Amino acid sequence: MNKDFNKGLFLTSLGSFWWGFIGVIYFEAISFIGYIEVIVHRCLWTAVALLITTTFFFKWDEFLRTIKVKKNLFNLFISGFLIFSNWSVWIYAVATNRIIDASFGYFIMPIISVLLGFVFFKEKLNQKRIISISLVIFSIFFLIFFSIKSIPWVGLLVAISWAFYNLFRKRINVQTDIGLLIESLYILPIALIVFYMIIDKGVNDFNIEDPSLMLFLTLAGPMTVIPLFLYVRGVELCGLGPTGMVFYITPTLQFLLGFFYYNEEFSTTKFVSFIIIWIAVFIYLKDLYEKN
Repeated sequence: MNKDFNKGLFLTSLGSFWWGFIGVIYFEAISFIGYIEVIVHRCLWTAVALLITTTFFFKWDEFLRTIKVKKNLFNLFISGFLIFSNWSVWIYAVATNRIIDASFGYFIMPIISVLLGFVFFKEKLNQKRIISISLVIFSIFFLIFFSIKSIPWVGLLVAISWAFYNLFRKRINVQTDIGLLIESLYILPIALIVFYMIIDKGVNDFNIEDPSLMLFLTLAGPMTVIPLFLYVRGVELCGLGPTGMVFYITPTLQFLLGFFYYNEEFSTTKFVSFIIIWIAVFIYLKDLYEKN
């Protein structure tokens, strides 16, 4: 049991590290082709990667069982739109030097999810969680009052889209990889149409004249799927509570990369709002720790 718990923590830590460090480095490195084409490649090659893993792990029976349920198809259509929105905004943030703003979103996302759980599922809120939610709201109003230009809009969109994504996925009992495959198949036609338009205009960077770049761009699929598999497997081994704490490796690394490596602008107003958020996160993590 203890061995499985430790393995689970390692896998979730690796997945969180991948999202927060390797993923940022990779998507920033390919951002020179333009964030729209990056989004297209992420959607396209994620679908391809999931088709391969579903075949490799013999999970097509599970896929067929899932799509037979209308409730699953409806919720996965909505969650597909939300995950597409999340990916798009996050890639835009990375491509336009807003990684710190994106990290803001991932810092507050679990706390917003707690609020949505209360609103839609009547999940109970204890004192610590109420304080955490209140501090997040206060930090946003603080930015609005002192400097509306400092509001990390991309971070808020990242947090809201991901929190609502989790909300819709919570409504159905679908395996994570199969659900993401169906979501990716919903998104795929849009990605293919946009990809065709990019090629038709002759502005695509994905072409046979540069095979090394073509190969590098196809990694957008594994870069999305591998950390997801690591994190989900970790959750299965050691539970949601501990992995919820480990998740904060992701926004922490994103923040550090944005500030120290990419030298992004970080105003005093934004710094104060981040301090408020970090206090909220500390209170939230303390609550998770006490429950586990």
